[in-house]
Amino acid sequence: MANSGGGAVCNGNLHSHKKQDCSQNGNCTKNGLVKKVQQNGKPHFYEKPVVESFEEAPLHVMVFTYMGYGIGTLFGYLRDFLRNSGIEKCNAAVEREEQKDFVPLYQNFENFYTRNIYMRIRDNWNRPICSAPGPLFDVVERVSDDYNWTFRFTGRIIKDVINMGSYNFLGLAVRYDESMRTVKDVLEEYGVGVASTRHEMGTLDKHKELEDLVAQFLNVEAAMVFGMGFATNSMNIPALVGKGCLILSDELNHASLVLGARLSGATIRIFKHNNMQSLEKLLRDAVIYGQPRTRRAWKKILIMVEGVYSMEGSIVNLPQIVALKKKYKAYLYIDEAHSIGSVGPTGRGVVEFFGMDPQDVDVFMGTFTKSFGASGGYIAGRKDLVDYLRVHSHSAVYATSMSPPIAEQIIRSMKFIMGLDGTTQGLKRVRQLAKNTRYFRQRLNEMGFIIYGNEESPVVPLLLYMPGKVAAFARHLLNRKIGVVVVGFPATPLAEARARFCVSAAHTREMLDTVLEALDEMGDLLHLKYSRNKKSARPELYDETSFELDD
Repeated sequence: MANSGGGAVCNGNLHSHKKQDCSQNGNCTKNGLVKKVQQNGKPHFYEKPVVESFEEAPLHVMVFTYMGYGIGTLFGYLRDFLRNSGIEKCNAAVEREEQKDFVPLYQNFENFYTRNIYMRIRDNWNRPICSAPGPLFDVVERVSDDYNWTFRFTGRIIKDVINMGSYNFLGLAVRYDESMRTVKDVLEEYGVGVASTRHEMGTLDKHKELEDLVAQFLNVEAAMVFGMGFATNSMNIPALVGKGCLILSDELNHASLVLGARLSGATIRIFKHNNMQSLEKLLRDAVIYGQPRTRRAWKKILIMVEGVYSMEGSIVNLPQIVALKKKYKAYLYIDEAHSIGSVGPTGRGVVEFFGMDPQDVDVFMGTFTKSFGASGGYIAGRKDLVDYLRVHSHSAVYATSMSPPIAEQIIRSMKFIMGLDGTTQGLKRVRQLAKNTRYFRQRLNEMGFIIYGNEESPVVPLLLYMPGKVAAFARHLLNRKIGVVVVGFPATPLAEARARFCVSAAHTREMLDTVLEALDEMGDLLHLKYSRNKKSARPELYDETSFELDD
């Protein structure tokens, strides 16, 4: 019932690739293990199994977490009643007087949740910084005189806070130095803005140079760049699929993917995170039954996944997804926002991580905001796919082109990673990131914390669960000059609040040890060491060579 796949989606037509078997290209996958692949013309062996952890919390932790939310909700409604009755005088959870004449922006429960829970711990988010987001940054101190409804700056700067929250995976988002001379030269020659769209007068030679370099980096035919990473997903997915198409989306996909899918008008069905049985059931049903009511074949079936999931730290099970895609003749759209530059032996993302052929993926999407220290995003794949998007993409038609200095920063960073600058420093950064990631994750595991995700993922979620501990965790660490990102409902499931650490190649071993020491003490203070798979935390057990990438 589904159209044949394995190629690009272009103007409603399907373009199939030639099938390649194991004996032709040297790629062989079995049970999630990659035996032999070709990289840069040379065979590369990668036989490590995919190791991911999603340990469940002890029952008592979940009980107390739900009880905490339940008791907080009951007391919130009780205090709202007492305030409306004139008995309660504390206005901590009441909108300011000047806001009351406005039409409510939230539904009733959203308004209640914001006032009674979020506002109490709002100081842990949106903290302003006043430096480059390197391994150390400076935080502007602020205080609130009205229960976190507004903030005022004290004039004090908290210097040299260890940055464990920014996506600066390769440490390329730093202050100006002489290596950025080309960015300065482009700024002087082109200025800051383009003042036009790609369709009109906004396509510069720098954009073409960047697109050719991205295609070379990913080993695909063509690429197109956009000025905003979020819009790269949300504005291009509607150009690829529409009414009569089916999108199969991982339940933990990013909001930009979700928005793009909804804007497309296609039918959306959700499969469980990284669950191949769930995905195959949806694919089988789609092929057998077709569209609802009419039972006609779907025009296109598009599987949408991420490379590294930003809240879970997990890596997509690409070999099995590609196998299902080929079996059921579907298409594959992969968002590599967090994985490009940060995983794989040379930083080329999850396709390289698993040693697979780039032609196995129909649509590559990625952003330049993480590993490349810039902004914007790209779509890459077959030339006919990219040419189609140049005409039909909403971002190409309506959005302003990427700023020339930003384009040059990406070009500079990508050449650095690829070694086209004449050095091996980029490869060393990729390897240092992998080394730091393994060290940080292993130490947290041994301390007894529950952490999610793949052992190779630089995104490290540490589970906190209870809302009160979320606020205490972030505040105590900032007092120790460690900046972290804490996340709770509705960005996560209600009972799975967490801290999300982003490891960087720029972090030194001393910085990581400082953070780990503070986390060890915080885990004891707040009773956060919930894992039942504890190991010895003695540092002498570490073998330095175990953190190196395989040759």
